[in-house]
Amino acid sequence: MQKAFSKEKWQYLLHTISHPMDGFYWIRHQDRGSVGIAILLVFIFSASFSANRLLASFVVNDIDARTVNSLYELFSVMILYLLFCVSNWSVTCLMNGEGRMKDIAIAIGYGTAPISFVLILGTIMSNFVADDEQAFYFLLLGVGIAYGLILMMIGIMQVHNYTLGKTLITVLITFAAFLIIVFLALLLFNLLGMVYNFFHSIYVEIIFRA
Repeated sequence: MQKAFSKEKWQYLLHTISHPMDGFYWIRHQDRGSVGIAILLVFIFSASFSANRLLASFVVNDIDARTVNSLYELFSVMILYLLFCVSNWSVTCLMNGEGRMKDIAIAIGYGTAPISFVLILGTIMSNFVADDEQAFYFLLLGVGIAYGLILMMIGIMQVHNYTLGKTLITVLITFAAFLIIVFLALLLFNLLGMVYNFFHSIYVEIIFRA
């Protein structure tokens, strides 16, 4: 645990964010990344996302704070993170990808770091902008989100040793696999619900007849 959150791992996170091509390459080939830090960054992303929705100024935010459920959003973000990692791993296994599940988790987790940073910075900044200065706020968020997505794309490309074109195709197929997994999960939960209701009705019938 201490090794996963060592000073060197945090320093390499900063190196990866600023030098993604080199950083993600050595994460795959020399295990310089940390799954623990990646998961923590996803937690921070979820918290900063909820904080932005709750605390951003009314000038840029028209969301009713009473509709924000931070725990639900945290659970949703972690489930989406897990499903995307599983989907990408399952697709790349069939497309000669070299990345392991941990490499994918690190690539996606590290990619959330700049997004979390701009969400926190934007939340603070929003309380000091006037109505006609909203563009600066949205520009900040746009740049941070774009850079985070680019980091994820480069991470997937490097850990699997893909070209850019193959990476884009893989990401599209990953989203398709993601939807299929969600559909099958919903189908399974629905089937389990029907089985439960069937046996529950039998149990109730037996109890009343007894």
